[in-house]
Amino acid sequence: MRIAVDASGGEFAPNEIVKGAIKAAHEYDVEIALVGKKSLLHLLAGKHLKKLNLSIIGASQNIDFHEHPMEAIRKKLRSSIVIGINLLKEGKVDAFVSAGNTGAVLCAAFFSLGKINGVERPALASIISLNRYSPALLLDAGANADCRPSHLLQFAQLGNVYVKYTFGVESPRIGLLSNGTEDTKGNRLIQESHQLIKNSDLNFIGNIEGTDLTKGTADVIVTDGFTGNIVIKTVEGLGDSFIKVRSPDHTRSLRGRALMADVGLGFLVKSMDYSEFGGACLLGVKGNVIVSHGRSRAKAIKNAIGLANRASEVNLSQLISEVKFNSEGKNGQ
Repeated sequence: MRIAVDASGGEFAPNEIVKGAIKAAHEYDVEIALVGKKSLLHLLAGKHLKKLNLSIIGASQNIDFHEHPMEAIRKKLRSSIVIGINLLKEGKVDAFVSAGNTGAVLCAAFFSLGKINGVERPALASIISLNRYSPALLLDAGANADCRPSHLLQFAQLGNVYVKYTFGVESPRIGLLSNGTEDTKGNRLIQESHQLIKNSDLNFIGNIEGTDLTKGTADVIVTDGFTGNIVIKTVEGLGDSFIKVRSPDHTRSLRGRALMADVGLGFLVKSMDYSEFGGACLLGVKGNVIVSHGRSRAKAIKNAIGLANRASEVNLSQLISEVKFNSEGKNGQ
């Protein structure tokens, strides 16, 4: 197993990326290829190259967060994102992890790797764990702001494969996020999507509400990318505001976290911490791509590599390619 990691992408690159890769190399039986500026990476990771399964692949350019994704991947062919995706396309690595410009990663994956046959819109699948006993997969988490009902049906199919083979759930419960559990609730997109998913052979439990996110009602939560991204950012914001208090009084912040643990809410610290899950898996492209948070530090990168490792072990991209996708509601898996 070999995983390419974008060592130039993210607010804390390359130091935190390298630290995370070193931790992952210690923990997982996987080879890691750091993609970035060679001289700097040799300085940061040089002493670990012989001891661990670490290697360095040069990339002289970097795509910043403010750059237009499409223009950037066309102009910066020697960027860490473009080179990393191309390594995946050429079969030289089994997965690619990046905390860099999300739009650039998505564009590079769409146009270089291509979509799996039958997939209309690849989607970002993000793990949320607001219920300690039942984590769920939410998609789309931000790749597609505007969607059609057929897209949401396919998101349900993509999520079904992911949860079945990575969570080990034989028949994942599929829930459609809406403003009410009744079949008639929701806007036109939700109402039409409801009928399509209902007519499929998926284990569709119907509409679910925002309050169900903490109840473990569904294994797969389906929504459009606009709504999904708001959900993910809201959970993240709660974590930042109430769990990881960035208070000038550091002692008070620590006491607050300790108090939550004492009253049995310690699991919330992890459930709202994006670094616990590493990133979101891009489902529907011909390759395993993990998109990490732009503020990822070592822990998040280590866990993102772990996520990439699991996706590669089950050959997730291949499993998805075996699904007969359509817009009629018949899964065909």
